[in-house]
Amino acid sequence: MSNNEPTAAGAPAVVEIWSDIACPWCYIGKRRFARALEQFEGRDRVQVVWRSFQLAPDTPAGLGRNELEALVEHKGMAPDQVRAMFAHVSSTAAADGLDMDFDTVIAANTFDAHRLVHLAGDRADEVVDALFRAHFTQGRIIDDRDELVAVAAEVGLDAGEIRAALDGDAAAEQVHADLAQARALGVTGVPFFVANRALAVSGAQPVGVFTQLLDRALATAGTITADEAAPSCEDGSCAV
Repeated sequence: MSNNEPTAAGAPAVVEIWSDIACPWCYIGKRRFARALEQFEGRDRVQVVWRSFQLAPDTPAGLGRNELEALVEHKGMAPDQVRAMFAHVSSTAAADGLDMDFDTVIAANTFDAHRLVHLAGDRADEVVDALFRAHFTQGRIIDDRDELVAVAAEVGLDAGEIRAALDGDAAAEQVHADLAQARALGVTGVPFFVANRALAVSGAQPVGVFTQLLDRALATAGTITADEAAPSCEDGSCAV
């Protein structure tokens, strides 16, 4: 079961996921977590809440620049270093059944994309998947509101309602609240998974680690044996 806001009377385990659409390890982590949840016997008692995080909040919206060029310029990374990083991530993604085409990825400001996730309500999980696919596979510009409206329509949301909401400031407060909560929790890299505000794992962990998290979430106690070096993205760059 997936929702974008936890409720007082609902699933007894709430897993909040801080993530950024521009983070490839978040896409991989989402796929692995989804597999763990799908196989988990208590999945009907788990509520998933997507939380906003921005790795590069200063990225100008509408820049339309290739991701490789943007990283070379803004992070001072050598082109060959960036290409090697892309190749490693793409290979890992492929092993998890995901197609990432970094030759077509366009650097984007993800604030409006996060607003769309909040606007999606109980279809947030579908929208997150569609946004990851649009960004990493289809080469679409996810800070273009026409594209965001198109993504929303593709998962069955009302295009007119979404356009009107994005043209205003709807859900901006929720995104800012997520970002503030991340700072309060000390989140510096994503993906970051928090169960019942008591247990946390960071990075694109193996499926088995997410299964542990779900087990402990329903038990509301215990520790999780996780790989502290699991790949993640931090401050606009991704560990390989």
